[in-house]
Amino acid sequence: MLLKVKDYSVSGEEFTLVKNLEYGFLETSPKPLDDKLPRYYESEDYISHTDSKRNLFEKVYHLVRLLSLKNKLKLINTCVLDGKSLLDIGCGTGDFLKIALRNNWKVSGIEPNKQARALANKKTNNVVFDAEELFTLKPNSFDVITLWHVLEHLPNLENHISIIKKLLKPNGTLIIAVPNYKSYDAEYYKQYWAAFDVPRHLYHFNQDSIAKLVLKEGLKVNKVKPMWFDAFYVSMLSEKYKTGTLKPIQGVWRGLLSNIKALSSKEASSLIYIIKNVKNQI
Repeated sequence: MLLKVKDYSVSGEEFTLVKNLEYGFLETSPKPLDDKLPRYYESEDYISHTDSKRNLFEKVYHLVRLLSLKNKLKLINTCVLDGKSLLDIGCGTGDFLKIALRNNWKVSGIEPNKQARALANKKTNNVVFDAEELFTLKPNSFDVITLWHVLEHLPNLENHISIIKKLLKPNGTLIIAVPNYKSYDAEYYKQYWAAFDVPRHLYHFNQDSIAKLVLKEGLKVNKVKPMWFDAFYVSMLSEKYKTGTLKPIQGVWRGLLSNIKALSSKEASSLIYIIKNVKNQI
């Protein structure tokens, strides 16, 4: 699969999406060098690194984030019987960690962006660290590890999955949320689909590719859940990219249509994967 996609958020550069034959995900090409990646996040419009609410998109984003926090908390609470240690990788400004902390979770976070990390630490009593700290954490120390729209950003994909597996307790749960390029809104908007978000998104997943990727490290997808709100936000932004004009009604309609189709296809705009160790499967 070859698709030309533009970076609408920061650089205006064009990239190509190429299918990985081993796993089935799409890769952004050319992949920016590790030391060049940070400049593609240097924008006041990169919303996950800010708490600002300056326009409609930012207000919608923060509303959706607020509504989803309780659902995320409910989900992680179903993953444990006794231990409640949580690591949130790519925690952004720390809102998920904050609500987990208030609900008696022992929390830690990883966030490479300095500005976002500072905001997160103000909310969580300084338990959020730079990306390098991930490699120094004690093995088998977390009941739940979460990556909310983060896996697609990690340059060393297989290495990170291996490290994450080692950090999980034997009965631990890995939760990964990523956009789904097999969704209706992705297929409708094609190169204008906002969730491609090149080159910040280095990889673009479907259900089969996630299953293959984690199985290689002895992990297995137990359950897949839709993220219904994502279709609306992504479609609104995609509509803007496609037409050059803010058309919220058309975006909301397209997001609704995507969700309706996902009821039968199970291919929502974004998906949450609940993942366990294979050796613990019955």
